[in-house]
Amino acid sequence: MLHLCEDVGFMKKRLISFIKIKCIEPIYFLALILIGKLPAKKNLVVFESFQGKQYSDNPRAIYEYLFEHNPGFVCYWSAHRKFLHNFKNKNVRYIKRLSPRWIYLMGRAQYWVTNSRMPLWIPKPKHTIYLQTWHGTPLKKLANDMNEVHIPGTTAEKYKREFIQEASNWDYLVSPNAYSTEIFRSAFQFKKTMLETGYPRNDVLVKNNNPEYVNALKRKYGLPLDKKVILYAPTWRDNQFYQKGKYRFDLNLDLAMMQQQLQENCIVILRMHYLVAENFDVSPYRGFVFNFSNHEDISELYLLSDLLITDYSSVFFDYAILKRPMIFFVYDIEEYRNHLRGFYFNFEEEAPGPLVTTTAQVIEEVKKIVTDGYQLPYSFDTFFVKFCYLECGKSSQRVVERVFLERKEL
Repeated sequence: MLHLCEDVGFMKKRLISFIKIKCIEPIYFLALILIGKLPAKKNLVVFESFQGKQYSDNPRAIYEYLFEHNPGFVCYWSAHRKFLHNFKNKNVRYIKRLSPRWIYLMGRAQYWVTNSRMPLWIPKPKHTIYLQTWHGTPLKKLANDMNEVHIPGTTAEKYKREFIQEASNWDYLVSPNAYSTEIFRSAFQFKKTMLETGYPRNDVLVKNNNPEYVNALKRKYGLPLDKKVILYAPTWRDNQFYQKGKYRFDLNLDLAMMQQQLQENCIVILRMHYLVAENFDVSPYRGFVFNFSNHEDISELYLLSDLLITDYSSVFFDYAILKRPMIFFVYDIEEYRNHLRGFYFNFEEEAPGPLVTTTAQVIEEVKKIVTDGYQLPYSFDTFFVKFCYLECGKSSQRVVERVFLERKEL
């Protein structure tokens, strides 16, 4: 009986929320249309990262460079109401996403900067310059290039149509390399200005890749200095979900086995994708496994780790900048490649590290890596030249000069 009451209460809240959204959207749409007819507030910039959930990624790097070097811009961060805590004590101006003040500032802003899609019902004023940074070099197929779509609440045709419609609003799109430029043109049907600059978020990886900075990070987060740090950062699965926007993740990595065989020399940091809803209990592995899934700045985790375990996540393109070893734990590669997404290149042949399918194989590869004299595989140099050649610590500067300063002189 108690469970029935809880279910009814949950459904009632969902229904009220749905009604509110359906009533407010048309009002906000009309308000944005009217406000958007007013002149733009010169040098007003609204930033957003992952639908307002974080102060992070490419928008953060662009904001911090702009704030430091060009103080004439007035900057606000769009903050999701459930994640306001991520913006407090950050010394940034922030506004609650989809609030009346947010609508007003979005309508008057000269610039929008985000790394993911805006809600489709939000009209972009003619005077607003929309800078889309996106959030990764693509391995898995995107948008218009996807053969099937397994995302809840949509169909393949609808998903592609809405994605392309949103992308038509972008005035600039940041690309980390020539490979991504070609894919973004196809996947997003993007026809405006591509900024092939490298990723702003990776500037810190170039500038701070030194033992002093790394050890300072380890001390800051209470991690041992005398052990190798393994970062496990997998992506989400389109067909494993609780509801739209909340994805399930089955942790196939056997942490108990890893602890038994590696705890003398290693620790593990978990960093789940921001769409994954699970809050993994790592208390049975105290002192060996640390859950950093809510840690916004993944670049810090890259820097303090000695090796990366991932799967099909774009994190490995960024991590390669550090020229550190990687292991690809791809227990479901056939399903992912052939049914869920598909890949843009031959992953098995070009991956900059070994592909494994069991925890025992992961452990075996880790033991090889932590042994003195380990060298990166031959394939790594070819990979680095193809994907990381633009990453020299100046990507934020390149973007700011093209989008904000050149336009300021017009």
